[in-house]
Amino acid sequence: MELGNFSLSLAVKDLNTSRSFYEKLGFAVIGGDAEQGWLILTSPSCTIGLFQGMFEQNTLTFNPGWDAEGKTVDTFTDVRDLQKQLKADGVAFVSEADEATSGPASCMVIDPDGNPILIDQHV
Repeated sequence: MELGNFSLSLAVKDLNTSRSFYEKLGFAVIGGDAEQGWLILTSPSCTIGLFQGMFEQNTLTFNPGWDAEGKTVDTFTDVRDLQKQLKADGVAFVSEADEATSGPASCMVIDPDGNPILIDQHV
């Protein structure tokens, strides 16, 4: 199963303070919308998202259709197909993508230890 690029979505208290901190660790902003309260940052080996007021807790995130720099890849498995496969394997969903649509969509599951896993397709 190809879930796409992995990142950690961090629930932050202050977007600007967190951005400044992670930039000191070598991360650079590659996307997002500070006005809406979110930014995507990358380092040579890691992608993180900073989200102020959007998530209650840190979330493991996979982005079908994106590479590690947030650029669209030529081929990928659509989030709705991933969702169908996970459902067939008995995985329960917290939220689901509308399988009658195409393009951007997301779904979320919770792992056995209570960690949210977001599959968030932007293309």
